[in-house]
Amino acid sequence: MTAPTKPSPGGPSDPAASGVPLHAPVIDWFDEHARDLPWRRPEAGAWGVMVSEFMLQQTPVSRVLPVYEQWLARWPRPADLAAEAPGEAVRAWGRLGYPRRALRLHGAAAAITERHGGDVPADHAQLLALPGVGEYTAAAVASFAYGQRHAVLDTNVRRVFARAVTGVQYPPNATTAAERKLARALLPDEEASAARWAAASMELGALVCTARNESCHRCPIAAQCAWRLAGKPAHDGPPRRGQTYAGTDRQVRGRLLAVLREATAPVPQATLDQVWQEPVQRARALDGLVADGLVEPLADGLYRLPLS
Repeated sequence: MTAPTKPSPGGPSDPAASGVPLHAPVIDWFDEHARDLPWRRPEAGAWGVMVSEFMLQQTPVSRVLPVYEQWLARWPRPADLAAEAPGEAVRAWGRLGYPRRALRLHGAAAAITERHGGDVPADHAQLLALPGVGEYTAAAVASFAYGQRHAVLDTNVRRVFARAVTGVQYPPNATTAAERKLARALLPDEEASAARWAAASMELGALVCTARNESCHRCPIAAQCAWRLAGKPAHDGPPRRGQTYAGTDRQVRGRLLAVLREATAPVPQATLDQVWQEPVQRARALDGLVADGLVEPLADGLYRLPLS
């Protein structure tokens, strides 16, 4: 397999040369084609943006929308969520997957209530100091909720930058320092434009520059895309990680949590034993849920969602 020729300085993959020409067409495309999502509306506020960012991690928009609407109706402010038991957050999380996100969001809500008077902070460092908030989420909330200038690097943005600027089909499996440097170099100088660029490049990756069956004929920067200009060379890096679910501990954990979410009283061990036939894997999954704080064991072999 022949690797694409490395462009010379000033060529298609030089951020200094390619950043500015990319901004206007991508933002103009976004202005016309952006989806009307509830967390993008002004009334969502910073809390709505934060909730969406927690929920959207590794989860498609279609699955998030109904849970998001129910969540904000029940807990319109961080203090409303913080006043509830953590187990209620896990219950309301439903089948979104990766339920530790619900506990982390509850922890962030409690910290916002205690440290910031119930208002999601605008300062990036203060956001980063919240429980469960990493670099991506802090940058996303600061950018999308407060219009600040930050590099917001999710999977979709990384794929757009990998193709349009670097000239490869897929980004590395884990975000690299080189990607972060590139993302910062591509940021528009003006704050409002930078925030718009962050949202627009993310939407472009979600709707057009997708992982499979990309729609280059609809892409506003197809004429400048280094990967397309190189003839779309196939991925030549480490194998891409695939996600499996059937038969995994994740599936068992999900089934155990489903029983506990539906229960109005503590659940006996015998009831949980019915959700999965293999006893060793079932016990391992239940132990993992307890260790993660998602399930609380009680006396006499009873289990419930956590109250504290």
